[in-house]
Amino acid sequence: MTGTVYKSTGSWYTVKSENGDFIECRMKGKFRMKGIKSTNPIAVGDVVDYELEESSDTITGTIHNIHERKNYIVRKSVNLSHQMHIIASNIDCVFLLVTINNPPTTFNFIDRFLVTAEAYGIETILIFNKIDTFDEATLDEQLYMQHVYQEIGYKCLRISSTEGKGVEELKDMMIGKVTMFSGHSGVGKSTLVNAMEPSLHLKTKMISTASKQGQHTTTFAEMFDLSFGARIIDTPGIKGFGIVDMEKEEVSGYFPEFFKLKDQCKFNNCLHKDEPHCAIKAALERDEIAWSRYNSYLKILEGEDEHYRTDIYNDDRAASDETRK
Repeated sequence: MTGTVYKSTGSWYTVKSENGDFIECRMKGKFRMKGIKSTNPIAVGDVVDYELEESSDTITGTIHNIHERKNYIVRKSVNLSHQMHIIASNIDCVFLLVTINNPPTTFNFIDRFLVTAEAYGIETILIFNKIDTFDEATLDEQLYMQHVYQEIGYKCLRISSTEGKGVEELKDMMIGKVTMFSGHSGVGKSTLVNAMEPSLHLKTKMISTASKQGQHTTTFAEMFDLSFGARIIDTPGIKGFGIVDMEKEEVSGYFPEFFKLKDQCKFNNCLHKDEPHCAIKAALERDEIAWSRYNSYLKILEGEDEHYRTDIYNDDRAASDETRK
């Protein structure tokens, strides 16, 4: 039998069959022997083949095959630096939820996410959430951040889940697609899903006033069928976003504004750091490339892991302020 993985808890997988039934399945141990360098060989969104197993109490299944994935998005495993964690697979579009200070989302975090999505061929749309909470300074910062990414070509949408602003426009963008919500804990992923589909009653929590960080409410990735003809994968909040399996020479290819210019560099293997006659650095000096993006590029190139830290947020904010001067 064939079905789609709707929920993964690490040991059990909820699979929706082709006729609409949900079956709790386990994975055959041999999957862990196939050289998949991942902490979770099976991910939400995977199409799998499984066999039913009947016991005296319940009907369960055993997954014995994973169909080839159209795409998937990964991050570095928190505890195993040489392994990756597959967040979800077979995605049509990712919505990255961004908040300015409640909690803060950094340029560095956004850029690392976008680079990974570009590498795996997944469209990403930025959702600026909680616009109803903005004062004048926060609004200015949000509009500048939005300007940076719209200039590159990324779609952006401004949302207030609590007041319903932008929600209908978002729903229209999701119809007929498998989409994923991602972002830091506390950016309002579950609240936004509830605003679109109140019957789901996803758990939400308040932001910690001491740390300005969100508290995890989504423990495992899970896909939901929505009444307006869309499917959404809700994911646990991400603190840091480490880049995996990427050579230095290919990083700039996943920055669209760099990619357009890199063939104009004097050297084919230009890393856009210290090389002479670099088209990217020349565009940077002309303010045609945002300094925040270039700083993110350098951090990725140097292998620095992004962590959810105030100093990185302040570095990004300083870079933005300097660019605006």
